[in-house]
Amino acid sequence: MIRSSRDRRQTVRARSIQSRAAARVRRGPATLATHAIAVGLGVREAASVAGSLRKAAAKAGVVGLTGVAYRKGRARACTRYSRAAVAVIALTYRPRRDLYKQAAARLALAA
Repeated sequence: MIRSSRDRRQTVRARSIQSRAAARVRRGPATLATHAIAVGLGVREAASVAGSLRKAAAKAGVVGLTGVAYRKGRARACTRYSRAAVAVIALTYRPRRDLYKQAAARLALAA
């Protein structure tokens, strides 16, 4: 496999995931992981940040909308938050890593 082609495919895949997430967030409430992907985090980093944001949401007393998410034919319960709610949660969130600090700042400004 040609390395440069592989790198290009990965870049295109990451950009398409991010743009889809951003479009989802613009349409209405979305999960915390979707909000994190929309501000530029990768899927693994977004999952990590989403877990921390859930804890911050409980501390801040922010309650989202319960819903159902489907992946690979399986239904899962999820909680969706508006951009304004995520901004409030992001202000409570205190990350340590620089990447996560930048993402928290973007989430706070996204409202």
